[in-house]
Amino acid sequence: MSNTIRTFIAIELPEKIVFAISKVQEGIRSYGFKIRWVRPENIHFTLKFLGNIKEADTEKVGKAIFESVKEYKPISLKAKGIGVFPGIKKPRIVWIGISDQLNILTELQKTLDEKLKEIGFPKEKRSFRGHLTLGRVKAKIDPKRLSDALKEFAKFESESFSVDRVILYKSELKPKGAVYTKLVNVLLIEN
Repeated sequence: MSNTIRTFIAIELPEKIVFAISKVQEGIRSYGFKIRWVRPENIHFTLKFLGNIKEADTEKVGKAIFESVKEYKPISLKAKGIGVFPGIKKPRIVWIGISDQLNILTELQKTLDEKLKEIGFPKEKRSFRGHLTLGRVKAKIDPKRLSDALKEFAKFESESFSVDRVILYKSELKPKGAVYTKLVNVLLIEN
């Protein structure tokens, strides 16, 4: 049987943006909620989670990424706002939002989804919602306390940053958390 690897397609964030986000994480962490926090170096913007794929298919996926991004120039984004999925009463994910040229990024994600469908990956069933996962809730949280924590950081906004590449990552789940390895790195080029 051929080897499979767990993969996703994402955008890497600049270090200074990750640092700003990690300060928000620390602020919410100080409330003592039972949340498994994403390590700051692992915070990324997921465009498509592929799951387990054959290692041999990484080239095919890389070509689909290349075909998807070739019509796009670098995209300007900001990390902005904070929230929870699915809602404040039963939160599962704590996230920071994305703004600025999110509409262009959404179009890129749709293009990527189409190209991947052509090579056998099912399209996303849920609509694309641009966000950065900060942590996963592990136990019941008092909605009022959580709401207070979120209000404290509701005005969070990073400086603008440019997205100039889309990356296929391998994800290895380890006892201390996931380890991500870049497999394919495709640049968005100024035309």
